[in-house]
Amino acid sequence: MREANLPGELIPIIAIIFGCTIPMVAIWAKHKEKVAAMQVNTTAAATAEKAAQYSSQVQRLEDRVAVLERIVTDRGYDVATQIEALRDVREVEQSDSGVQLNVTKQEKV
Repeated sequence: MREANLPGELIPIIAIIFGCTIPMVAIWAKHKEKVAAMQVNTTAAATAEKAAQYSSQVQRLEDRVAVLERIVTDRGYDVATQIEALRDVREVEQSDSGVQLNVTKQEKV
């Protein structure tokens, strides 16, 4: 009978396993790197889009505040009169667009 030299017989098997495993790990690592890069690019694009949306919203709000400041501070006009005038303009615009308004003014008691 032949005497088994177990460690000597395992060396070629281990070499074959490592020879196949190392390239697979390298391919997997490269794939993970590409996926991470795609996620970073997607996150950056979404962040830029949100920043643009916030910027436009801030600009609209600043414009509205500027209008309100102008109403309150310009030439001492009566604020209530201007607000009523704006409401009248909106009522006319909405009634022209086909939207019926059931607005009734209440009389002061």
